[in-house]
Amino acid sequence: MEDYEELDGLGLADRVKQGAVSAEALLEIAIQRTEEQNPSLGAVNIPMFEQAREAVAKGVPRGPFEGVPFLLKDLHLHTLDAPLTNGSALYRDFQPSEESELVRLYRASGLVVFGKSHSPEFGITTSSESALHGQTKNPWSSAHSAGGSSGGAAAAVAAGILPLANASDGGGSIRIPASCCGLFGIKPTRGRTPMGPVTGEGWSGMSCVHAVTRSVRDSAALLDATSGPDLGAPYAAQPPVRPFLEEVAHSPGRLRIALQRETWNFSEPHADCLTALDEAARICRDLGHEVEEAPFVVDRGAFGQATGTIISSNTRADMEHRAEQLGRPLREDDVEPRTWGLSSLAAGFSATDYVSALATIHETGRGLARHLQKYDVLLSPTMATPPLPLGVLSLSNPDAEEQITSVFSTVGYTQMMNATGNPAMSVPLSWNAEGLPIGVQFAGRMGDEATLFQLAGQLEKAHPWFGRLPSRS
Repeated sequence: MEDYEELDGLGLADRVKQGAVSAEALLEIAIQRTEEQNPSLGAVNIPMFEQAREAVAKGVPRGPFEGVPFLLKDLHLHTLDAPLTNGSALYRDFQPSEESELVRLYRASGLVVFGKSHSPEFGITTSSESALHGQTKNPWSSAHSAGGSSGGAAAAVAAGILPLANASDGGGSIRIPASCCGLFGIKPTRGRTPMGPVTGEGWSGMSCVHAVTRSVRDSAALLDATSGPDLGAPYAAQPPVRPFLEEVAHSPGRLRIALQRETWNFSEPHADCLTALDEAARICRDLGHEVEEAPFVVDRGAFGQATGTIISSNTRADMEHRAEQLGRPLREDDVEPRTWGLSSLAAGFSATDYVSALATIHETGRGLARHLQKYDVLLSPTMATPPLPLGVLSLSNPDAEEQITSVFSTVGYTQMMNATGNPAMSVPLSWNAEGLPIGVQFAGRMGDEATLFQLAGQLEKAHPWFGRLPSRS
């Protein structure tokens, strides 16, 4: 199929529905590309080729993505037909006993799951590097990180193995790899997609699940197929007025866009990221939107303490839960050095500290809601740095200070929207002089993915990126 890379997921599904290509053929193309590229790319850490072949042989549901190959991120999503490692040796032999609701919805939409993509240990760093599975390389530069924690997903999509892949985001883990790999990635509103039946919420509501894609419409159609609460969900996002796919072709009108240059965690933005921000602002003005420098100001120290308390406590709880399953005490050598360091911070927090942390992020969310009464969208860089060299962000980096400082430079803009729950997207509008992608972030009001999809569709048409692919040499 010579035009495989020229079509997005919906385009491939249309070919299947028309009888021009079979689901079996698409699967074999994806498998062949994985076998050719993954040894050097390191994106797919758990192949599920035979499981996928059996699923296709039984018949693929006639959903919007009928017959389209798909990867699940190897983090928290449970499947009955494959192990789940969460990027950690602590979970090396873990086999789920039930399937996540989101996986069921993916399969019902016609997607064919043929593997799992590499995530770092527990998703707590912004590069898909782990002691268990090795390094995921950026298809644009093999010396650089593909981002994380959904780096395996982004690398596979950018490399042309498949047009879209599952991803999750607790501090920027959809948007950061999308930025690093030149893809579109939107973090939905808190509660938009189901987390159950195993989990009620991730990282106290800061984490959510969706995808990285090459086209905007694939992201919108997939969110249509997976939106809504599952049985027993603790909360859910307000239902959309109309399908998100329809929003992509709908004009956003004249938007009021607030421009944000400062990070929310003291990291200094790189010149390349500010250049990308200014270019995005120019494109938006050319499209008729009003762009005004209007930063959202927070107490960065208190915000950092709150998010750190939540993440370290949740990580420690996950580790201790697994040790209980194994019937033995938790050991330092169960995890990577920086994982142990982060999780050990939880020992110094009280229950009161945790409640205070929740109060801080909720207060921050109300502050952002007030800020966005005057503006429709907030525009910033996605990251405060271009893609970083491999090894720097690794949880086994022996230089703890370098690793932590580098992580902060990647999440300085993204983590805010996880804390507040607002939808936010990374759009690939720029590449720097070294040929590395530099994304920009657009954040919307709570529950308003519609405006973001409208703007993304407009940007994709005015400044297309779909045909810009890394060299395969």
